[in-house]
Amino acid sequence: MLNRPLLTLSLVALTAAAPAPERVSPFLGTWELDLSRMPSTYGPAPKRVTYRFEDIGGAKWRTVVDVTAPDDSVRHMVVDYTLDGSAAPGTADTSEADSAAFLSPTPDALVMSLAKNRTLGSVRVYHVAADGRTMTETAGSVNGDGAPFVRMFHYKRLR
Repeated sequence: MLNRPLLTLSLVALTAAAPAPERVSPFLGTWELDLSRMPSTYGPAPKRVTYRFEDIGGAKWRTVVDVTAPDDSVRHMVVDYTLDGSAAPGTADTSEADSAAFLSPTPDALVMSLAKNRTLGSVRVYHVAADGRTMTETAGSVNGDGAPFVRMFHYKRLR
């Protein structure tokens, strides 16, 4: 006959000793900009924009952004970083920014600050929907006259 209190205690001990399953960030994967929802204040739209978020190990992520212009030229931007808000250098095309800092205050939110020549360029906040299929980017910066603005962009998950 089984001793139920002992069996229950053993199962509780085994459950407590098992490591919790590691959660995969909802950002990881490839996202494509929904061009049909571009802000009217953006100007001429690109042909395609993709973001790829990768976990590259050692508590580091890589973000790869490819912006394809109407003439099929591609701006390819890459940054490897930790999610602690510290600056990391960008590589490849640095025409918009040469460094970035990332912080994830909640699992479904990511804040990115971009700088060029040690001057703030823009701040972007990304949010993944609860179903994991869409992501929004809210981007704040200043225009050529120094007036602040905020725009929202919408992405769909490719993988």
